[in-house]
Amino acid sequence: MAYSLDFRQQVFKIKQKEGLTFQELSERFSIPIRTLFRWQKRIEPKTKRNKPSTKIDMEALSKDVKDNPDHYQYERAKTFGVSQSAIFYALKRLNISNKKNAVSS
Repeated sequence: MAYSLDFRQQVFKIKQKEGLTFQELSERFSIPIRTLFRWQKRIEPKTKRNKPSTKIDMEALSKDVKDNPDHYQYERAKTFGVSQSAIFYALKRLNISNKKNAVSS
């Protein structure tokens, strides 16, 4: 759960005003102590990740889907050298869903 910058600042104002310990602050606001220590080091919430979004070439994946529409995700994962779940999320980013049978069984 992400907390707003205003809330974070308010928590530390109350800590300073009332002289509360991190344990008391944690119990009062139901926030883990580790989170409070992290906020003490850097109060602004992070907005970006420090790693690249994916190591899968999205153009190559969409071409592979067009060329081999019947391949399973684990087969695509073996082709691209990644896990099956990485293929799942990459297909989701490309808005490619699972094949659905038009006729019910």
